[in-house]
Amino acid sequence: MKLLGSPTSPYARKARIALIEKNVNCEFVPDRPSAPGSNVPKYNPLGKVPVVALDNGKGMIDSSVIVEYFDGIGSGPKLIPADFENRIAAKQWEALGDGITDAIVALTHDSRYTKDCDPNADWYQKQLKKIERGCAAAEQDIGNNDFCHGGAFGLGDICIGMALGYLDRAYSQYDWRTKFPGLKRYADKLFARASFASTL
Repeated sequence: MKLLGSPTSPYARKARIALIEKNVNCEFVPDRPSAPGSNVPKYNPLGKVPVVALDNGKGMIDSSVIVEYFDGIGSGPKLIPADFENRIAAKQWEALGDGITDAIVALTHDSRYTKDCDPNADWYQKQLKKIERGCAAAEQDIGNNDFCHGGAFGLGDICIGMALGYLDRAYSQYDWRTKFPGLKRYADKLFARASFASTL
């Protein structure tokens, strides 16, 4: 079993963090879908990463599915709670982190394919507001806690941490640490974890 993904992809990092946290025996293989001879389309017809190349020759696609799969087959504490109420709460955090990340991708990656990259453009400001509102909501809900939900590291922390880390890498001009000091406190502890430090 191999996890294919670009080293710079935030969603590949999301899967890699889960892989490490759950002690799953799965090799990470750097593979960009746009590279000549990429194996990604072989396992994902959508040509997107991350994708898991399973031992049976089939592929498992989408970071949310992959993280849940790793959570099910790996060892250690659960990333996604089993009971319905807490599971939905964890998935809400995932949606928030993924949504912030999607907005960053739109500003930094997708904008390369449009003629209008003016920061004052309506579409640009719309994405920026998603990032700001998402960070504000995360800061408010985390408060003084060390983790997003349930008093322990879980899915929400992977996704919020992924988003904040991607802000640093892809949109560093956005000073989220000054704007959201509560998130800075939270992220400082989170980024010190081996799973985050080793996938930076």
